[in-house]
Amino acid sequence: MTYAAVLALFLTLPLGWLLIHVPRDLWSCWLMRRCVSVDRRAYIVVLAHIALALAYTTPWDNYLLAKGVWFYDPQRVSNIVLGYVPLEEYSFFVLQSLLTGLWTLMVRRHLKVAEKPDMTASHLRLWSSLGVFVLWAAAVAVWISGWKPGTYLALILGWGLIPVLIQIAFGADILWTQRRLLAVAIFVPTVYLWLMDWFAISHGVWQLDPLQTTGLALGGLPLEEMLFFLLTNWIIGCGVVLMLSETSYTRAQALRQYGQMRWWQFRSSS
Repeated sequence: MTYAAVLALFLTLPLGWLLIHVPRDLWSCWLMRRCVSVDRRAYIVVLAHIALALAYTTPWDNYLLAKGVWFYDPQRVSNIVLGYVPLEEYSFFVLQSLLTGLWTLMVRRHLKVAEKPDMTASHLRLWSSLGVFVLWAAAVAVWISGWKPGTYLALILGWGLIPVLIQIAFGADILWTQRRLLAVAIFVPTVYLWLMDWFAISHGVWQLDPLQTTGLALGGLPLEEMLFFLLTNWIIGCGVVLMLSETSYTRAQALRQYGQMRWWQFRSSS
């Protein structure tokens, strides 16, 4: 079993179905010239997450491979390697972002609730941000300490919690109002990709360094891998919801105006 075969086996069918059913308004516009209510912004948001995933994950994943935190059987990947990472891994960044992004759009259409975040509940953003920051700082401390079994876990948390912290600080209250939507949007692809990951590891497509992992596992799936897919799907699902939220747009506009005002005040005083 090759890496490409794993991607084809697990991602072809669900992605094919999502690509047919989710952007039906887009297909109708292009093929039948019925462009009455095309939500182009939703698809632009998904594409933006694909670009962000490639840009943000590439250096981190190259570092993991360079340090031997995880590794792959060279007989199971193509000869196209960019840095330390095979082409199939870059393809997976794109495919996972597309899968979870489109799935979130579909769930959003069925479970979207009225956005009524409690604007007085700034404490929700503050305390949840503080909790995420403490967890991130603890992960960084573990990495700096050099405790080898915690290497992969610390690198996942140190890398993945930065975008989570930004999302929580900006819109924890918005995300809370959409918690039912997000539970489905995040949980379903996470469990599905856990299954894919377990299959790939058990067939030797990729492996983790036992000296740089905790050894904790559920049903043969390492804790670190479970956390990786939970975090990445959280980032994609929450990112899509926030970027399509009208409340987010209003809040971003207010922050931009405040920033401009402070900048002009600074310029005037200097």
